[in-house]
Amino acid sequence: MSLWPLRQFKPIFLGTVDPRSEMARYRRVVNSQKCVRAGGKHNDLDDVGRDVYHHTFFEMLGNWSFGDYFKEEACAMAWQLLTGSYGIPRDRLYVSYFGGDRTLGLEADEETREIWLNIGVQPNRILPFGMKDNFWEMGETGPCGPCTEIHYDHVGGRDVAHLVNSDSSDVVEIWNLVFMQYSREADGSLRALHQHSVDTGMGLERLVAVLQGKRSNYDTDLFTPLFSAIQQHFRCPEYRGQTGVADKSKVDMAYRVIADHIRALTVCIADGVYPGMSGAQLVLRHILRRAVRFSTEVLKSTPGSLSKLVPTVVHILVKRDRMNLLSEFYSQFLSSLKQGRRVIDRTLQNMNGSTVFPGSVAWSLHCHLGFPLDLLRLMVEEKGVAMDTEALDRLALENKKVRAQTQASEHDSCVDLDVKVLPELQGLGITYTNDLPKYQYSLGQDGRYVFLPCHATIQALICGQGLVPEVEKGQRCGVIFDKTCFYTEQGGQDHDQGYFTQEILPDVLFPVEQVHLVGGYVVHQVTATERLKRGDQVQLFLDEGQRLACMVKHTATHILNHCLRQLLGDGVEQRGSHVSADHLRFDFSRSLSIQQLQEIEKMIRDIIEGNEPVYIEELPLKVAKGIPGLRTVDEVYPDPARVVSVGVPIADLLKGHNNKPASVELCCGTHLLMTGEIQDFVVVSERQIAKGVSRIVAVTGAQAKEAREAGRVLECEVDSLRVRLTAASPSLPGIHRLSKEAGLLIDNTAIPQWQRRELSNQLKSLQRSSNTMIRKLEIAEKVQSLLKKHTNRSLVVDTVDTDSISVVMKTVNQYSDQAPGVMVMLLSHQESGKVLCACQVPKGFSAFSANDWALAVCAHLGGNAGGSDTVAKGTGSAVDIAEAIHCLFQYVYFYLNE
Repeated sequence: MSLWPLRQFKPIFLGTVDPRSEMARYRRVVNSQKCVRAGGKHNDLDDVGRDVYHHTFFEMLGNWSFGDYFKEEACAMAWQLLTGSYGIPRDRLYVSYFGGDRTLGLEADEETREIWLNIGVQPNRILPFGMKDNFWEMGETGPCGPCTEIHYDHVGGRDVAHLVNSDSSDVVEIWNLVFMQYSREADGSLRALHQHSVDTGMGLERLVAVLQGKRSNYDTDLFTPLFSAIQQHFRCPEYRGQTGVADKSKVDMAYRVIADHIRALTVCIADGVYPGMSGAQLVLRHILRRAVRFSTEVLKSTPGSLSKLVPTVVHILVKRDRMNLLSEFYSQFLSSLKQGRRVIDRTLQNMNGSTVFPGSVAWSLHCHLGFPLDLLRLMVEEKGVAMDTEALDRLALENKKVRAQTQASEHDSCVDLDVKVLPELQGLGITYTNDLPKYQYSLGQDGRYVFLPCHATIQALICGQGLVPEVEKGQRCGVIFDKTCFYTEQGGQDHDQGYFTQEILPDVLFPVEQVHLVGGYVVHQVTATERLKRGDQVQLFLDEGQRLACMVKHTATHILNHCLRQLLGDGVEQRGSHVSADHLRFDFSRSLSIQQLQEIEKMIRDIIEGNEPVYIEELPLKVAKGIPGLRTVDEVYPDPARVVSVGVPIADLLKGHNNKPASVELCCGTHLLMTGEIQDFVVVSERQIAKGVSRIVAVTGAQAKEAREAGRVLECEVDSLRVRLTAASPSLPGIHRLSKEAGLLIDNTAIPQWQRRELSNQLKSLQRSSNTMIRKLEIAEKVQSLLKKHTNRSLVVDTVDTDSISVVMKTVNQYSDQAPGVMVMLLSHQESGKVLCACQVPKGFSAFSANDWALAVCAHLGGNAGGSDTVAKGTGSAVDIAEAIHCLFQYVYFYLNE
């Protein structure tokens, strides 16, 4: 969720604006816009509260030029406003500019540097930076260009150029001037725009901090009233403005989190965006959960406290009518949080040292209390415990199967019921439902799909055990029309959703819950919102978004099937598929490597980008089966059958004129007319579900782009972890922390499957490296402890806590390296009674060998040992380790005194 002013002006930048629109006449624009940055490329959620200048919600002040003024005027106006109108001292300001990028062939923006010099900025305050800081891009594609930023030093009277763009709370960016010169294309290249434009953005909160002489945005009058309200309603310690280690209790961080998040929540709800389960609503739900956690667990607030802050936000920003709604969301979540916390704490107490939180408990919390799994994972990780994700995945899959069986049972009961009335329907002369209108859609001139409403007549109403002439409001029934545009679940495609209205009551909607095909009749399951009678005239309306999403996934499934055959050969067989609005599933008789997953995605994207036409035609089954390259599955097809061909006209297929391999299948589903509507394709899962059978799960469009972005973010996190692990100081707690982070980094977030495997392999390698480092550091710590304990001794006998004979041996070796004239024997006593033994004697020592020493001790313990004259190791067993120590001392004293 990232609301940014550029979106509304993107057509102007790209030159695609409708010339008849008012926007086409824009040349210079100024505006102030509400922005939320908590997801996607521009995401500040995790930073909020940790420092004093990040926010999820802020107000962006902007000025724009569309083919009018450019760099020189933009810089001059910005400098005049800040130093002239606002009176900000020049010696507090630094400017940055784009320093170029050789890999992309982009030169440094020396023009902008010269402009700042001519304005009077000192050379040592004009700083070059690379793509990350001074080349602004909204996303993967679209308008972009070099930018110059103005930074402010809250302290002043010093030269702190080195703090610019270094995440310093005292030197912060206040204004970004973006020079829109390029468009980032899908292939990563930069295309020059038809005209140069300017897009600037200055955060109101940071500007107010500067103008009010505050070093923190949260010390301005935009936030201090909220802090006063928090202290009043939460009855908590006052805000002191501390961060980092100084804020040990996290109270000040909680103040900042709650103040920021209540602003974001109030503004978004006022604008009609509510916490939910997907898209922007899910992001808002994350913000709400974070606010509730800090308010209840850090500030120990009482239920309802959070919503009491709304009037304070309202006083500054928005209308008052959203307080009750936020309070309701708060109360619902707080109840789950409290109950879940009690279960979590009780479970943690009973885990007996285990570091893995039981998946069964987590799933129970999720199912019975509605407790969010992602929040649960965060909460147990804070206690140093990992979530049993494998168990969670298994339970989720089992639950899905149970729900599918339940739905199938419900479907079967409906079918049985309908079978009972079939003879009655036929006896009444009721004709089979004409469902051909489900295929009647087209592409409009604007490139959007047009689904026309379907005029129909109610032929029959099924309620209870038979046909009825009418149903009353509130009754659940099956409705059979003479014709319908609704698709019933066939060919692995979900049924349509939507509603119908009566012509006499066009404002009353009858939502269609399920659609079944039984004996030639399409039964629409509804709960009547008003009285329905046989003979009523109605209009049926599809949920166009859901239908189009299914069409996208279904056509993408055909293309996937075709590309798998091209990549793996004709021997690959389809073993099943399912298409829904949010994803597609495809089962086949092979498995794919990382490289093959990448190749499949590229092949499919090439077809998508080619925007190839999809041809659909009904043919006699015998004729259709004679088409070369036709793909079929083991099922009964109607005659005539529908043939779906991607990229090649069916007439050409029948004549044998196709010069390229094509996707050709028999299919009764609904499909796109052009492949470009798929937009993007990503395989997010590929795994074996049975011997010789793999399952692909894939997403398309915006979901695919989100998966790619999530993959890039995760890749950066893995790279960051690698750098930190490589550069980490040899600190055991630090390496332990990084090793744990590596184990928790990959979760169930949808990312490209090939990338998931690559990153998983990299993380396993990093974990192996970190574990090796941990073992070395642990051994070094043991050695230092023993050296300190046994200073100036010629004979060292002690125990170490480890279950590895290798660790015992290496500890002995390192001790001897640092104390070369000492006889050393170390033992480790396991809970099972097993004893691990390793020893070393100085080179040239003649009284006895290390091998004889270890053998004598281990034989006394009922075990064995072996080695050389200087080093040896072995094992035995003892109830009391003191017995083994007494034995080895006896051995030494005997030979030394002989």
